[in-house]
Amino acid sequence: MMDIQVAAGVLVNAQGGVLIAQRLPGTHMAGRWEFPGGKLEAGEAPRQGLDRELHEELGIRVQAAQPLLRLSHRYADRHVHLDVWLVTEFVGEPKSLEGQALQWVLPEQLHTIDLLEADAPIIDALRDRLG
Repeated sequence: MMDIQVAAGVLVNAQGGVLIAQRLPGTHMAGRWEFPGGKLEAGEAPRQGLDRELHEELGIRVQAAQPLLRLSHRYADRHVHLDVWLVTEFVGEPKSLEGQALQWVLPEQLHTIDLLEADAPIIDALRDRLG
């Protein structure tokens, strides 16, 4: 069983929407939605990984982020450990640099979207944090 360390960002825009990304064909759980981010490199701190991943995936520079939640989720073939950050300030307009679909949604809409199971606790944490 693979153990995977991931940093994920919940980007919030001026309208109160959060950004989600669709997993690419050929990836684990392709077609499902998730919060942007990715695997940490060996020895990389979660915040460093968050900044790097969001720059690589979305072309943005994170200016302010605060820890939102740490969680683990076991899939049939892997155990994912997520460091989730609430990103409140960033420079640049998020764009798909890897071909993934992006969508801004209101936090109350998240429960109607086909998010990865590992991301489900993030919805509750967002509700508690954003109100």
